[in-house]
Amino acid sequence: MRAVTRKSWGRRFAAAGLGLLAACTLEPRYRTPALPVPDQWPIPATAEAPPPATAAAGERAAAAPPARDIGWREFFVDARLQQLIALALANNRDLRIAVVNIQLARAQYRVQRASQLPSLDASGAFTREELPPSLTFGFPSPILQYYQAGIGVTSFEVDLFGHVRSLTHAALEQYLAQDEARRGAQLSLIAQVASAYLTLAADQELLRLSRETLENQQDSFRLTQQRHAAGAVSALDVAQAQTTVEAARADAARYEGNVAQDIDALALLVGAPIDAALLPQQFDAGSMGVRALPAELPSAVLLRRPDVLQAEHVLRAASADIGAARAAFFPTISLTGNVGAASPQLSGLFQSGTQSWIFNPQVTLPIFHGGALLGNLAAARAGRAIAVAQYEKAIQSGFREVADALALSATLARAQAAQQALVEASGRAFDLSQQRYRGGRDSYLNVLDAQRSYYAAQQGLIATRLAEQSNRVTLYKALGGGWQEHSGGRGADD
Repeated sequence: MRAVTRKSWGRRFAAAGLGLLAACTLEPRYRTPALPVPDQWPIPATAEAPPPATAAAGERAAAAPPARDIGWREFFVDARLQQLIALALANNRDLRIAVVNIQLARAQYRVQRASQLPSLDASGAFTREELPPSLTFGFPSPILQYYQAGIGVTSFEVDLFGHVRSLTHAALEQYLAQDEARRGAQLSLIAQVASAYLTLAADQELLRLSRETLENQQDSFRLTQQRHAAGAVSALDVAQAQTTVEAARADAARYEGNVAQDIDALALLVGAPIDAALLPQQFDAGSMGVRALPAELPSAVLLRRPDVLQAEHVLRAASADIGAARAAFFPTISLTGNVGAASPQLSGLFQSGTQSWIFNPQVTLPIFHGGALLGNLAAARAGRAIAVAQYEKAIQSGFREVADALALSATLARAQAAQQALVEASGRAFDLSQQRYRGGRDSYLNVLDAQRSYYAAQQGLIATRLAEQSNRVTLYKALGGGWQEHSGGRGADD
């Protein structure tokens, strides 16, 4: 009874030891690198101080979701832009490639994960052979003929040192990295569609402005011709009036080309022809509905950006590669076994007395590989060092993108207000110059200067509005927003 107990405890101890060996891994312990950026974004000294927050405003800010969790339908509230983004997510070819890359990485991970389990194969064979006299001591050899059938395991590696497990871990992290790459591609696509839509709206507004200016200048030119025919003005005034007409005509032609190119660029992003009803109808400060984002954000939010998460998964995969390279220095145990039957006749293959089996464990101990194992380990460590640098660079690049967008937020708001005031002042100056010219108290050259200033101020206001709206899109993208459709919900593609 005592002997049986000792044997039982011995088996349990051996099983526990094998379990511990099977659970071990030689991967280095993963530690997330420290943030290579300050904790807060630098706000430029030229930025205006924010107004003192009220209790109600503080409650609304606290209740607002983080930028990454704001769905693109809540951020881009323009209905036409929403439809275009939805079409782009369904039809854009670059995004389709990113999705297929995920499927490829998932399949590779499944292949690698399958190596952790033994593979069973059924086999059947027919053998007919005759040995040469040199192997039968000069006697004639009979012709051997038999059938075989069985099921077995071929070269299953017992993962005592985590070699296979590290490779599986690396494949899993690569798959997760591809998933984050798809999210990043979706985020970039949404931002590109929004930017192209805003650019088209601005160019359409510039085209409308140039056409209105052309009509006004043509009317003024005809009036000047009539006054010249009546002897009220000189031929110089007529020539000067004609210059404004031709300048406006050239601008109209240029903006027509820009609008056509903008539509083509938007169609390429959408991946399908665009219905004219989905094109922007106007462009002003409030028509686009692109929301502003708060600037009071810690730099740690960068860790949720898709490109940073992708770089972190690549770093984890590189650490797993080190574990696989270390495990290659230790013995490898592989098992081969087969259970079946053999018979000289096919009809008697599964009868009594035909059973056969084979069990063939094999241990391989690396002794000399010409430095290949050390080279593989050094390469894995170098790959991890590269992955660390890429991870830190992704964070630094994101920090700069957000810092640049935040720096422009205040300056563009002030610039837009100043540009609006400039338009109003230029308009009044143009009206006064026309009145003075008609009253004979000023030359037509002053009217032309005032008209050019007013026209340029209107163009500048459109450009400033475009820059301000585009900067909001850039900040939204830089903070990692846009990968899900609705705030607080699942992504449109999940």
